[in-house]
Amino acid sequence: MPPSRRILGIDPGLRITGFGLIAASGTRLQYVTSGCIRMSSGELPARLKVILRDLGSVIATHSPTEVAIEKVFVNVNPQSTLLLGQARGAAICAAVLAELPVTEYTALQIKQGVVGHGKAAKEQVQEMVRRLLALPAAPSADAADALACAICHAHGGSGLRGLAGGPRRVRRGRLV
Repeated sequence: MPPSRRILGIDPGLRITGFGLIAASGTRLQYVTSGCIRMSSGELPARLKVILRDLGSVIATHSPTEVAIEKVFVNVNPQSTLLLGQARGAAICAAVLAELPVTEYTALQIKQGVVGHGKAAKEQVQEMVRRLLALPAAPSADAADALACAICHAHGGSGLRGLAGGPRRVRRGRLV
């Protein structure tokens, strides 16, 4: 049996950062833990500190071997995109400080890897995460997104890791 990988998925956010840890051994996935880091509506530096500190604590407690994180998409409000990028930066720093390899995936890649198409609704992602990890109930949306990121990475091998690095086209909601 191949050695087990412990993959920490992160869905960054300035109000709520979701995290989810799975163990992957070959094609077998096992749920370890998940949750949300919630920040008050304080100043930006204080929020970034909470993300860095709390993810550092999750890493120290659960000893992941690698990290998968969702890439920032450029939305209508450039200011929001920049702020989200800073939350991602704090999350990546927590992983890098623990000397863990970090792989980034777009939301489209994560949905494609977990649900089968890139335009899946949040509820579809939650349900597929529940099914793939044999959970008794669907996790919260932010935790499900983080677990989906970890699952996408686990299923990746050369396939999705290749997607992470190269340009792809989208046809009818699927990467081709």
